[in-house]
Amino acid sequence: MSDLTKSRKSVIALGILSAPLLLMYLYLIIDTFSNTAPGDLLPYEFTLEHWRFLWEDLPGKPNIWGVTFNTLLFSVVSTLLTLCIASTAAYALSRLNIPLRGFFLGGVMVLHSFPTVTLLIAIFLILQYVGLYDTLLGVIMVKAALELPFGIWILKGFYDSVPWELEMAAMQDGASRFMVWRKIVLPQVGSAMTALGIFSFLASWSEFILPQVLAPGNDAQVLSVYLAGLIADDNNFDMAMFKSVGLFYVLPVIILFAIFQKQLMNMYSGGNKG
Repeated sequence: MSDLTKSRKSVIALGILSAPLLLMYLYLIIDTFSNTAPGDLLPYEFTLEHWRFLWEDLPGKPNIWGVTFNTLLFSVVSTLLTLCIASTAAYALSRLNIPLRGFFLGGVMVLHSFPTVTLLIAIFLILQYVGLYDTLLGVIMVKAALELPFGIWILKGFYDSVPWELEMAAMQDGASRFMVWRKIVLPQVGSAMTALGIFSFLASWSEFILPQVLAPGNDAQVLSVYLAGLIADDNNFDMAMFKSVGLFYVLPVIILFAIFQKQLMNMYSGGNKG
């Protein structure tokens, strides 16, 4: 059997297995733009009423665009903090002769192993003490701190794969350590930085527990909390609108994946060993 025949059979098998999932997503999209009678499968009319949250505020809910801005700000800033701190910390752990470096790396991994929910009480008390409870800034700092151990470990592995001779040659030509890191080493791990940024952004975009507990007010509400609030509202529950908000919530993730799909597929191409 030729490789082409095997590939065609694999594609056909994958298409058959994926068909129910694709139909489910298709029906989800159709359901957000239509009304269906109870017990019926096919809709009887087209409507935009389930998307009215885009142009009018729902009863007892904050403005969706303000919530979306909070979510975007939370995700972008926490991602930038994670990238900036993890990229420098990982480089130092990879290249500098730091005392107790192995102990520090082990401690970082131990910190990453703690489930977020076990730290909520301590984080809650700290944020209250410093006056950052129920603020977006407080949640951003907490999320960035929780993402740092993963980022440091990932980037250290990529820094280790960059040949030391490149840095030695640059420093012999008079370049400073910071210049070597910024102009020579960082481009070598660019794919890892992109992948880490995407993973951190998606982790922040989908975060629910931290904003729900540490920033419950409407001023700092994010989309995950907004979506959960629709389920909790028994008096005005609308399943079709809930689906519409969920679809609106996932659209940026789909767009982000479509834009950076190539970088994610080539994540391990950084760090030239030649």
